[in-house]
Amino acid sequence: MDIYFSCAKLQKACNLEQESIKKWGPEIAKKVRQRLSELKAADSLSDISHLPPPRLHELTGERKGRFAVDLQQPFRLVFEPAHDPIPLNGSGGIDRSKITAILINGVEDYHGKKKKRRSK
Repeated sequence: MDIYFSCAKLQKACNLEQESIKKWGPEIAKKVRQRLSELKAADSLSDISHLPPPRLHELTGERKGRFAVDLQQPFRLVFEPAHDPIPLNGSGGIDRSKITAILINGVEDYHGKKKKRRSK
């Protein structure tokens, strides 16, 4: 799968070990690199398991159209399909088998009362 980043700063943090450790700490940094490696190796988004450990899941609400994979609780790697238009299946949902490129939006904990973003 092709992977793009929403900004150069995020790309640097995700791709350079020392930058990711500085930004997120060693445990989350390791998980970010692991998940990116899994995503790069996949032919499409349907190759990524919806079961743990990656636990790919589609987001809802204001993050509708985006996906996340687990890192270290409560942080997630958040991304969206990098297709225009986004491929849909027969029922109108996103066709994961046709998603072959993604845009990484950040590393987030979106479960708390306040939105916490750790990507910028």
